[in-house]
Amino acid sequence: MAQLTDDEVAFYQREGWLIPRFQLPPAQTAAMVQALDELIRRNPGVRPEKLVSAHVERSGGDGENSEGQNGEGVRGVAAFLHLAQDPQIIELVSQVIGDDIILWGCHVFCKPAAEGYETPWHQDGHYWPIRPLATCTVWVALEDSRVSNGCLRVIPRSHLARQSHEHLHEERQDLTLNQRLAPHTFDQSLAVDLELRAGQMSLHDVYMIHGAQPNRSPQRRTGVALRYMPSTSLFDRSLRPVDGQSGVPVNFAQRPLWLVRGVDRHGGNDFVTGHAGVR
Repeated sequence: MAQLTDDEVAFYQREGWLIPRFQLPPAQTAAMVQALDELIRRNPGVRPEKLVSAHVERSGGDGENSEGQNGEGVRGVAAFLHLAQDPQIIELVSQVIGDDIILWGCHVFCKPAAEGYETPWHQDGHYWPIRPLATCTVWVALEDSRVSNGCLRVIPRSHLARQSHEHLHEERQDLTLNQRLAPHTFDQSLAVDLELRAGQMSLHDVYMIHGAQPNRSPQRRTGVALRYMPSTSLFDRSLRPVDGQSGVPVNFAQRPLWLVRGVDRHGGNDFVTGHAGVR
């Protein structure tokens, strides 16, 4: 079973991010690239940076999802749910957020060669209906992620204050997200580039300031962001953070949740909504 060392856990807690020693086996990585290609094939009208809830594959025939969409405009592929439920990944997550874990999201960020969108500097919690805010994102590289093709960038220790900073809205068509941290919120010179080989992954905290440059290289760059929260928090379906202004269509009111380890410590999380028709 995958394990983080004490030093790795301490690094994550101190810095807000971590590239663990564990990585996907080559065969599993190759299978996920095939799943990625199928996901893109199923969603010709969706920008590949905006494949939200890629893990939700619907059988169709259930009203608004009669075309097999997941309720957020994407036709998902079950392989991404299997990845998000991988016991090795769940074990890594448990060591930084505890043994009671809810899977609540899976976003595929695929930046095409030469024209991949920029992801502005932001904090994830600005977008999410989780109270209190607490999430670990596991960012799995399905293809090499380098500075040259727009790898993930983080501001170390920016999570320590547990503070959500002001974000400004941008009306642009070439951004993964339309919300950007306000100027002078942080020191960009402190940024660290998280370069990953295919199959490697990084973990980061919900308050971590991060972003990514556009991809102008000839090499596609794809990461799968798996979202996990401790069950001591509530996924509050009544909330609408940024009220649809993120540039990515989401439907948190109907988003399915999976309890992937332990019990619901909060007691108010809903594991029924959104599961009708899910394979």
